[in-house]
Amino acid sequence: MTTLSLRRNPLRLLLSPGLWSGAWYLIAYQVVGWVLFAAALTAALTGLSLGLTLAGLPLLVVAAGILRWCADVERARLRPFCGEVRAGYRPADGSGLVARFSARWRDPAAWRDVAYLIGLFAPLALLDLVVLTIWAVLLAGITLPVWYWAPWQSVHGVRYHGYALGYFPNGPHGHPGYGWYISTLPEALLAAVIFLAAFLAFNYVLVATVRAHVTVARSLLGTPGDPLRAAKEVLSSPGPLNTSHHAELRDALARSVGRAS
Repeated sequence: MTTLSLRRNPLRLLLSPGLWSGAWYLIAYQVVGWVLFAAALTAALTGLSLGLTLAGLPLLVVAAGILRWCADVERARLRPFCGEVRAGYRPADGSGLVARFSARWRDPAAWRDVAYLIGLFAPLALLDLVVLTIWAVLLAGITLPVWYWAPWQSVHGVRYHGYALGYFPNGPHGHPGYGWYISTLPEALLAAVIFLAAFLAFNYVLVATVRAHVTVARSLLGTPGDPLRAAKEVLSSPGPLNTSHHAELRDALARSVGRAS
């Protein structure tokens, strides 16, 4: 299982598989997420628009099946980071069409799938894209000494070579000009060092973004946890609460847990 840990020094984080697996996870979401969003939205809108009558129930059942398939694709992508993610869908009470419809569209797990695949797609995709863009720019800046001389611009018939970090519409010596115009190898080396330091620091932002995305996906696509799990484990395990001396306290706690459940 890939570990997305922030408790590493910058060099160890750079060499860790979690950083690069996380980057690939975000990159793939820019493609896979669009495909799943389009499929889920099309299925949901088609099923709801054409399935308002009893004759349209098969379309709603098919639409729910497509949504489940899309969610399963995302669960498979989560597996390297958090293991197997169980959906926890409710089984159908019968074998008829109406029973299948009720089981799929009255299941809270199905609506959590919709919330992730459709409702949260835009903010997640935008967040991932912004972080990936900054990360890629910083990574490309490290290689600046190799290609800084390639970009050029022509000003009044004079060609200037160099990479402009800023706004230089009239060349490196023209006015106005804002930023840093890198035109020599020493300048490119200095810029690469600055980019490297910024890249090492920004790796923490990328890993934190991956962790946030994975957490949201797992909480919506997986089975919700039991908030009373700890109390139930105390009641079922051997200890002072299982002795006759504490029987009344144990019974009171058991009744409280039962009412909360």
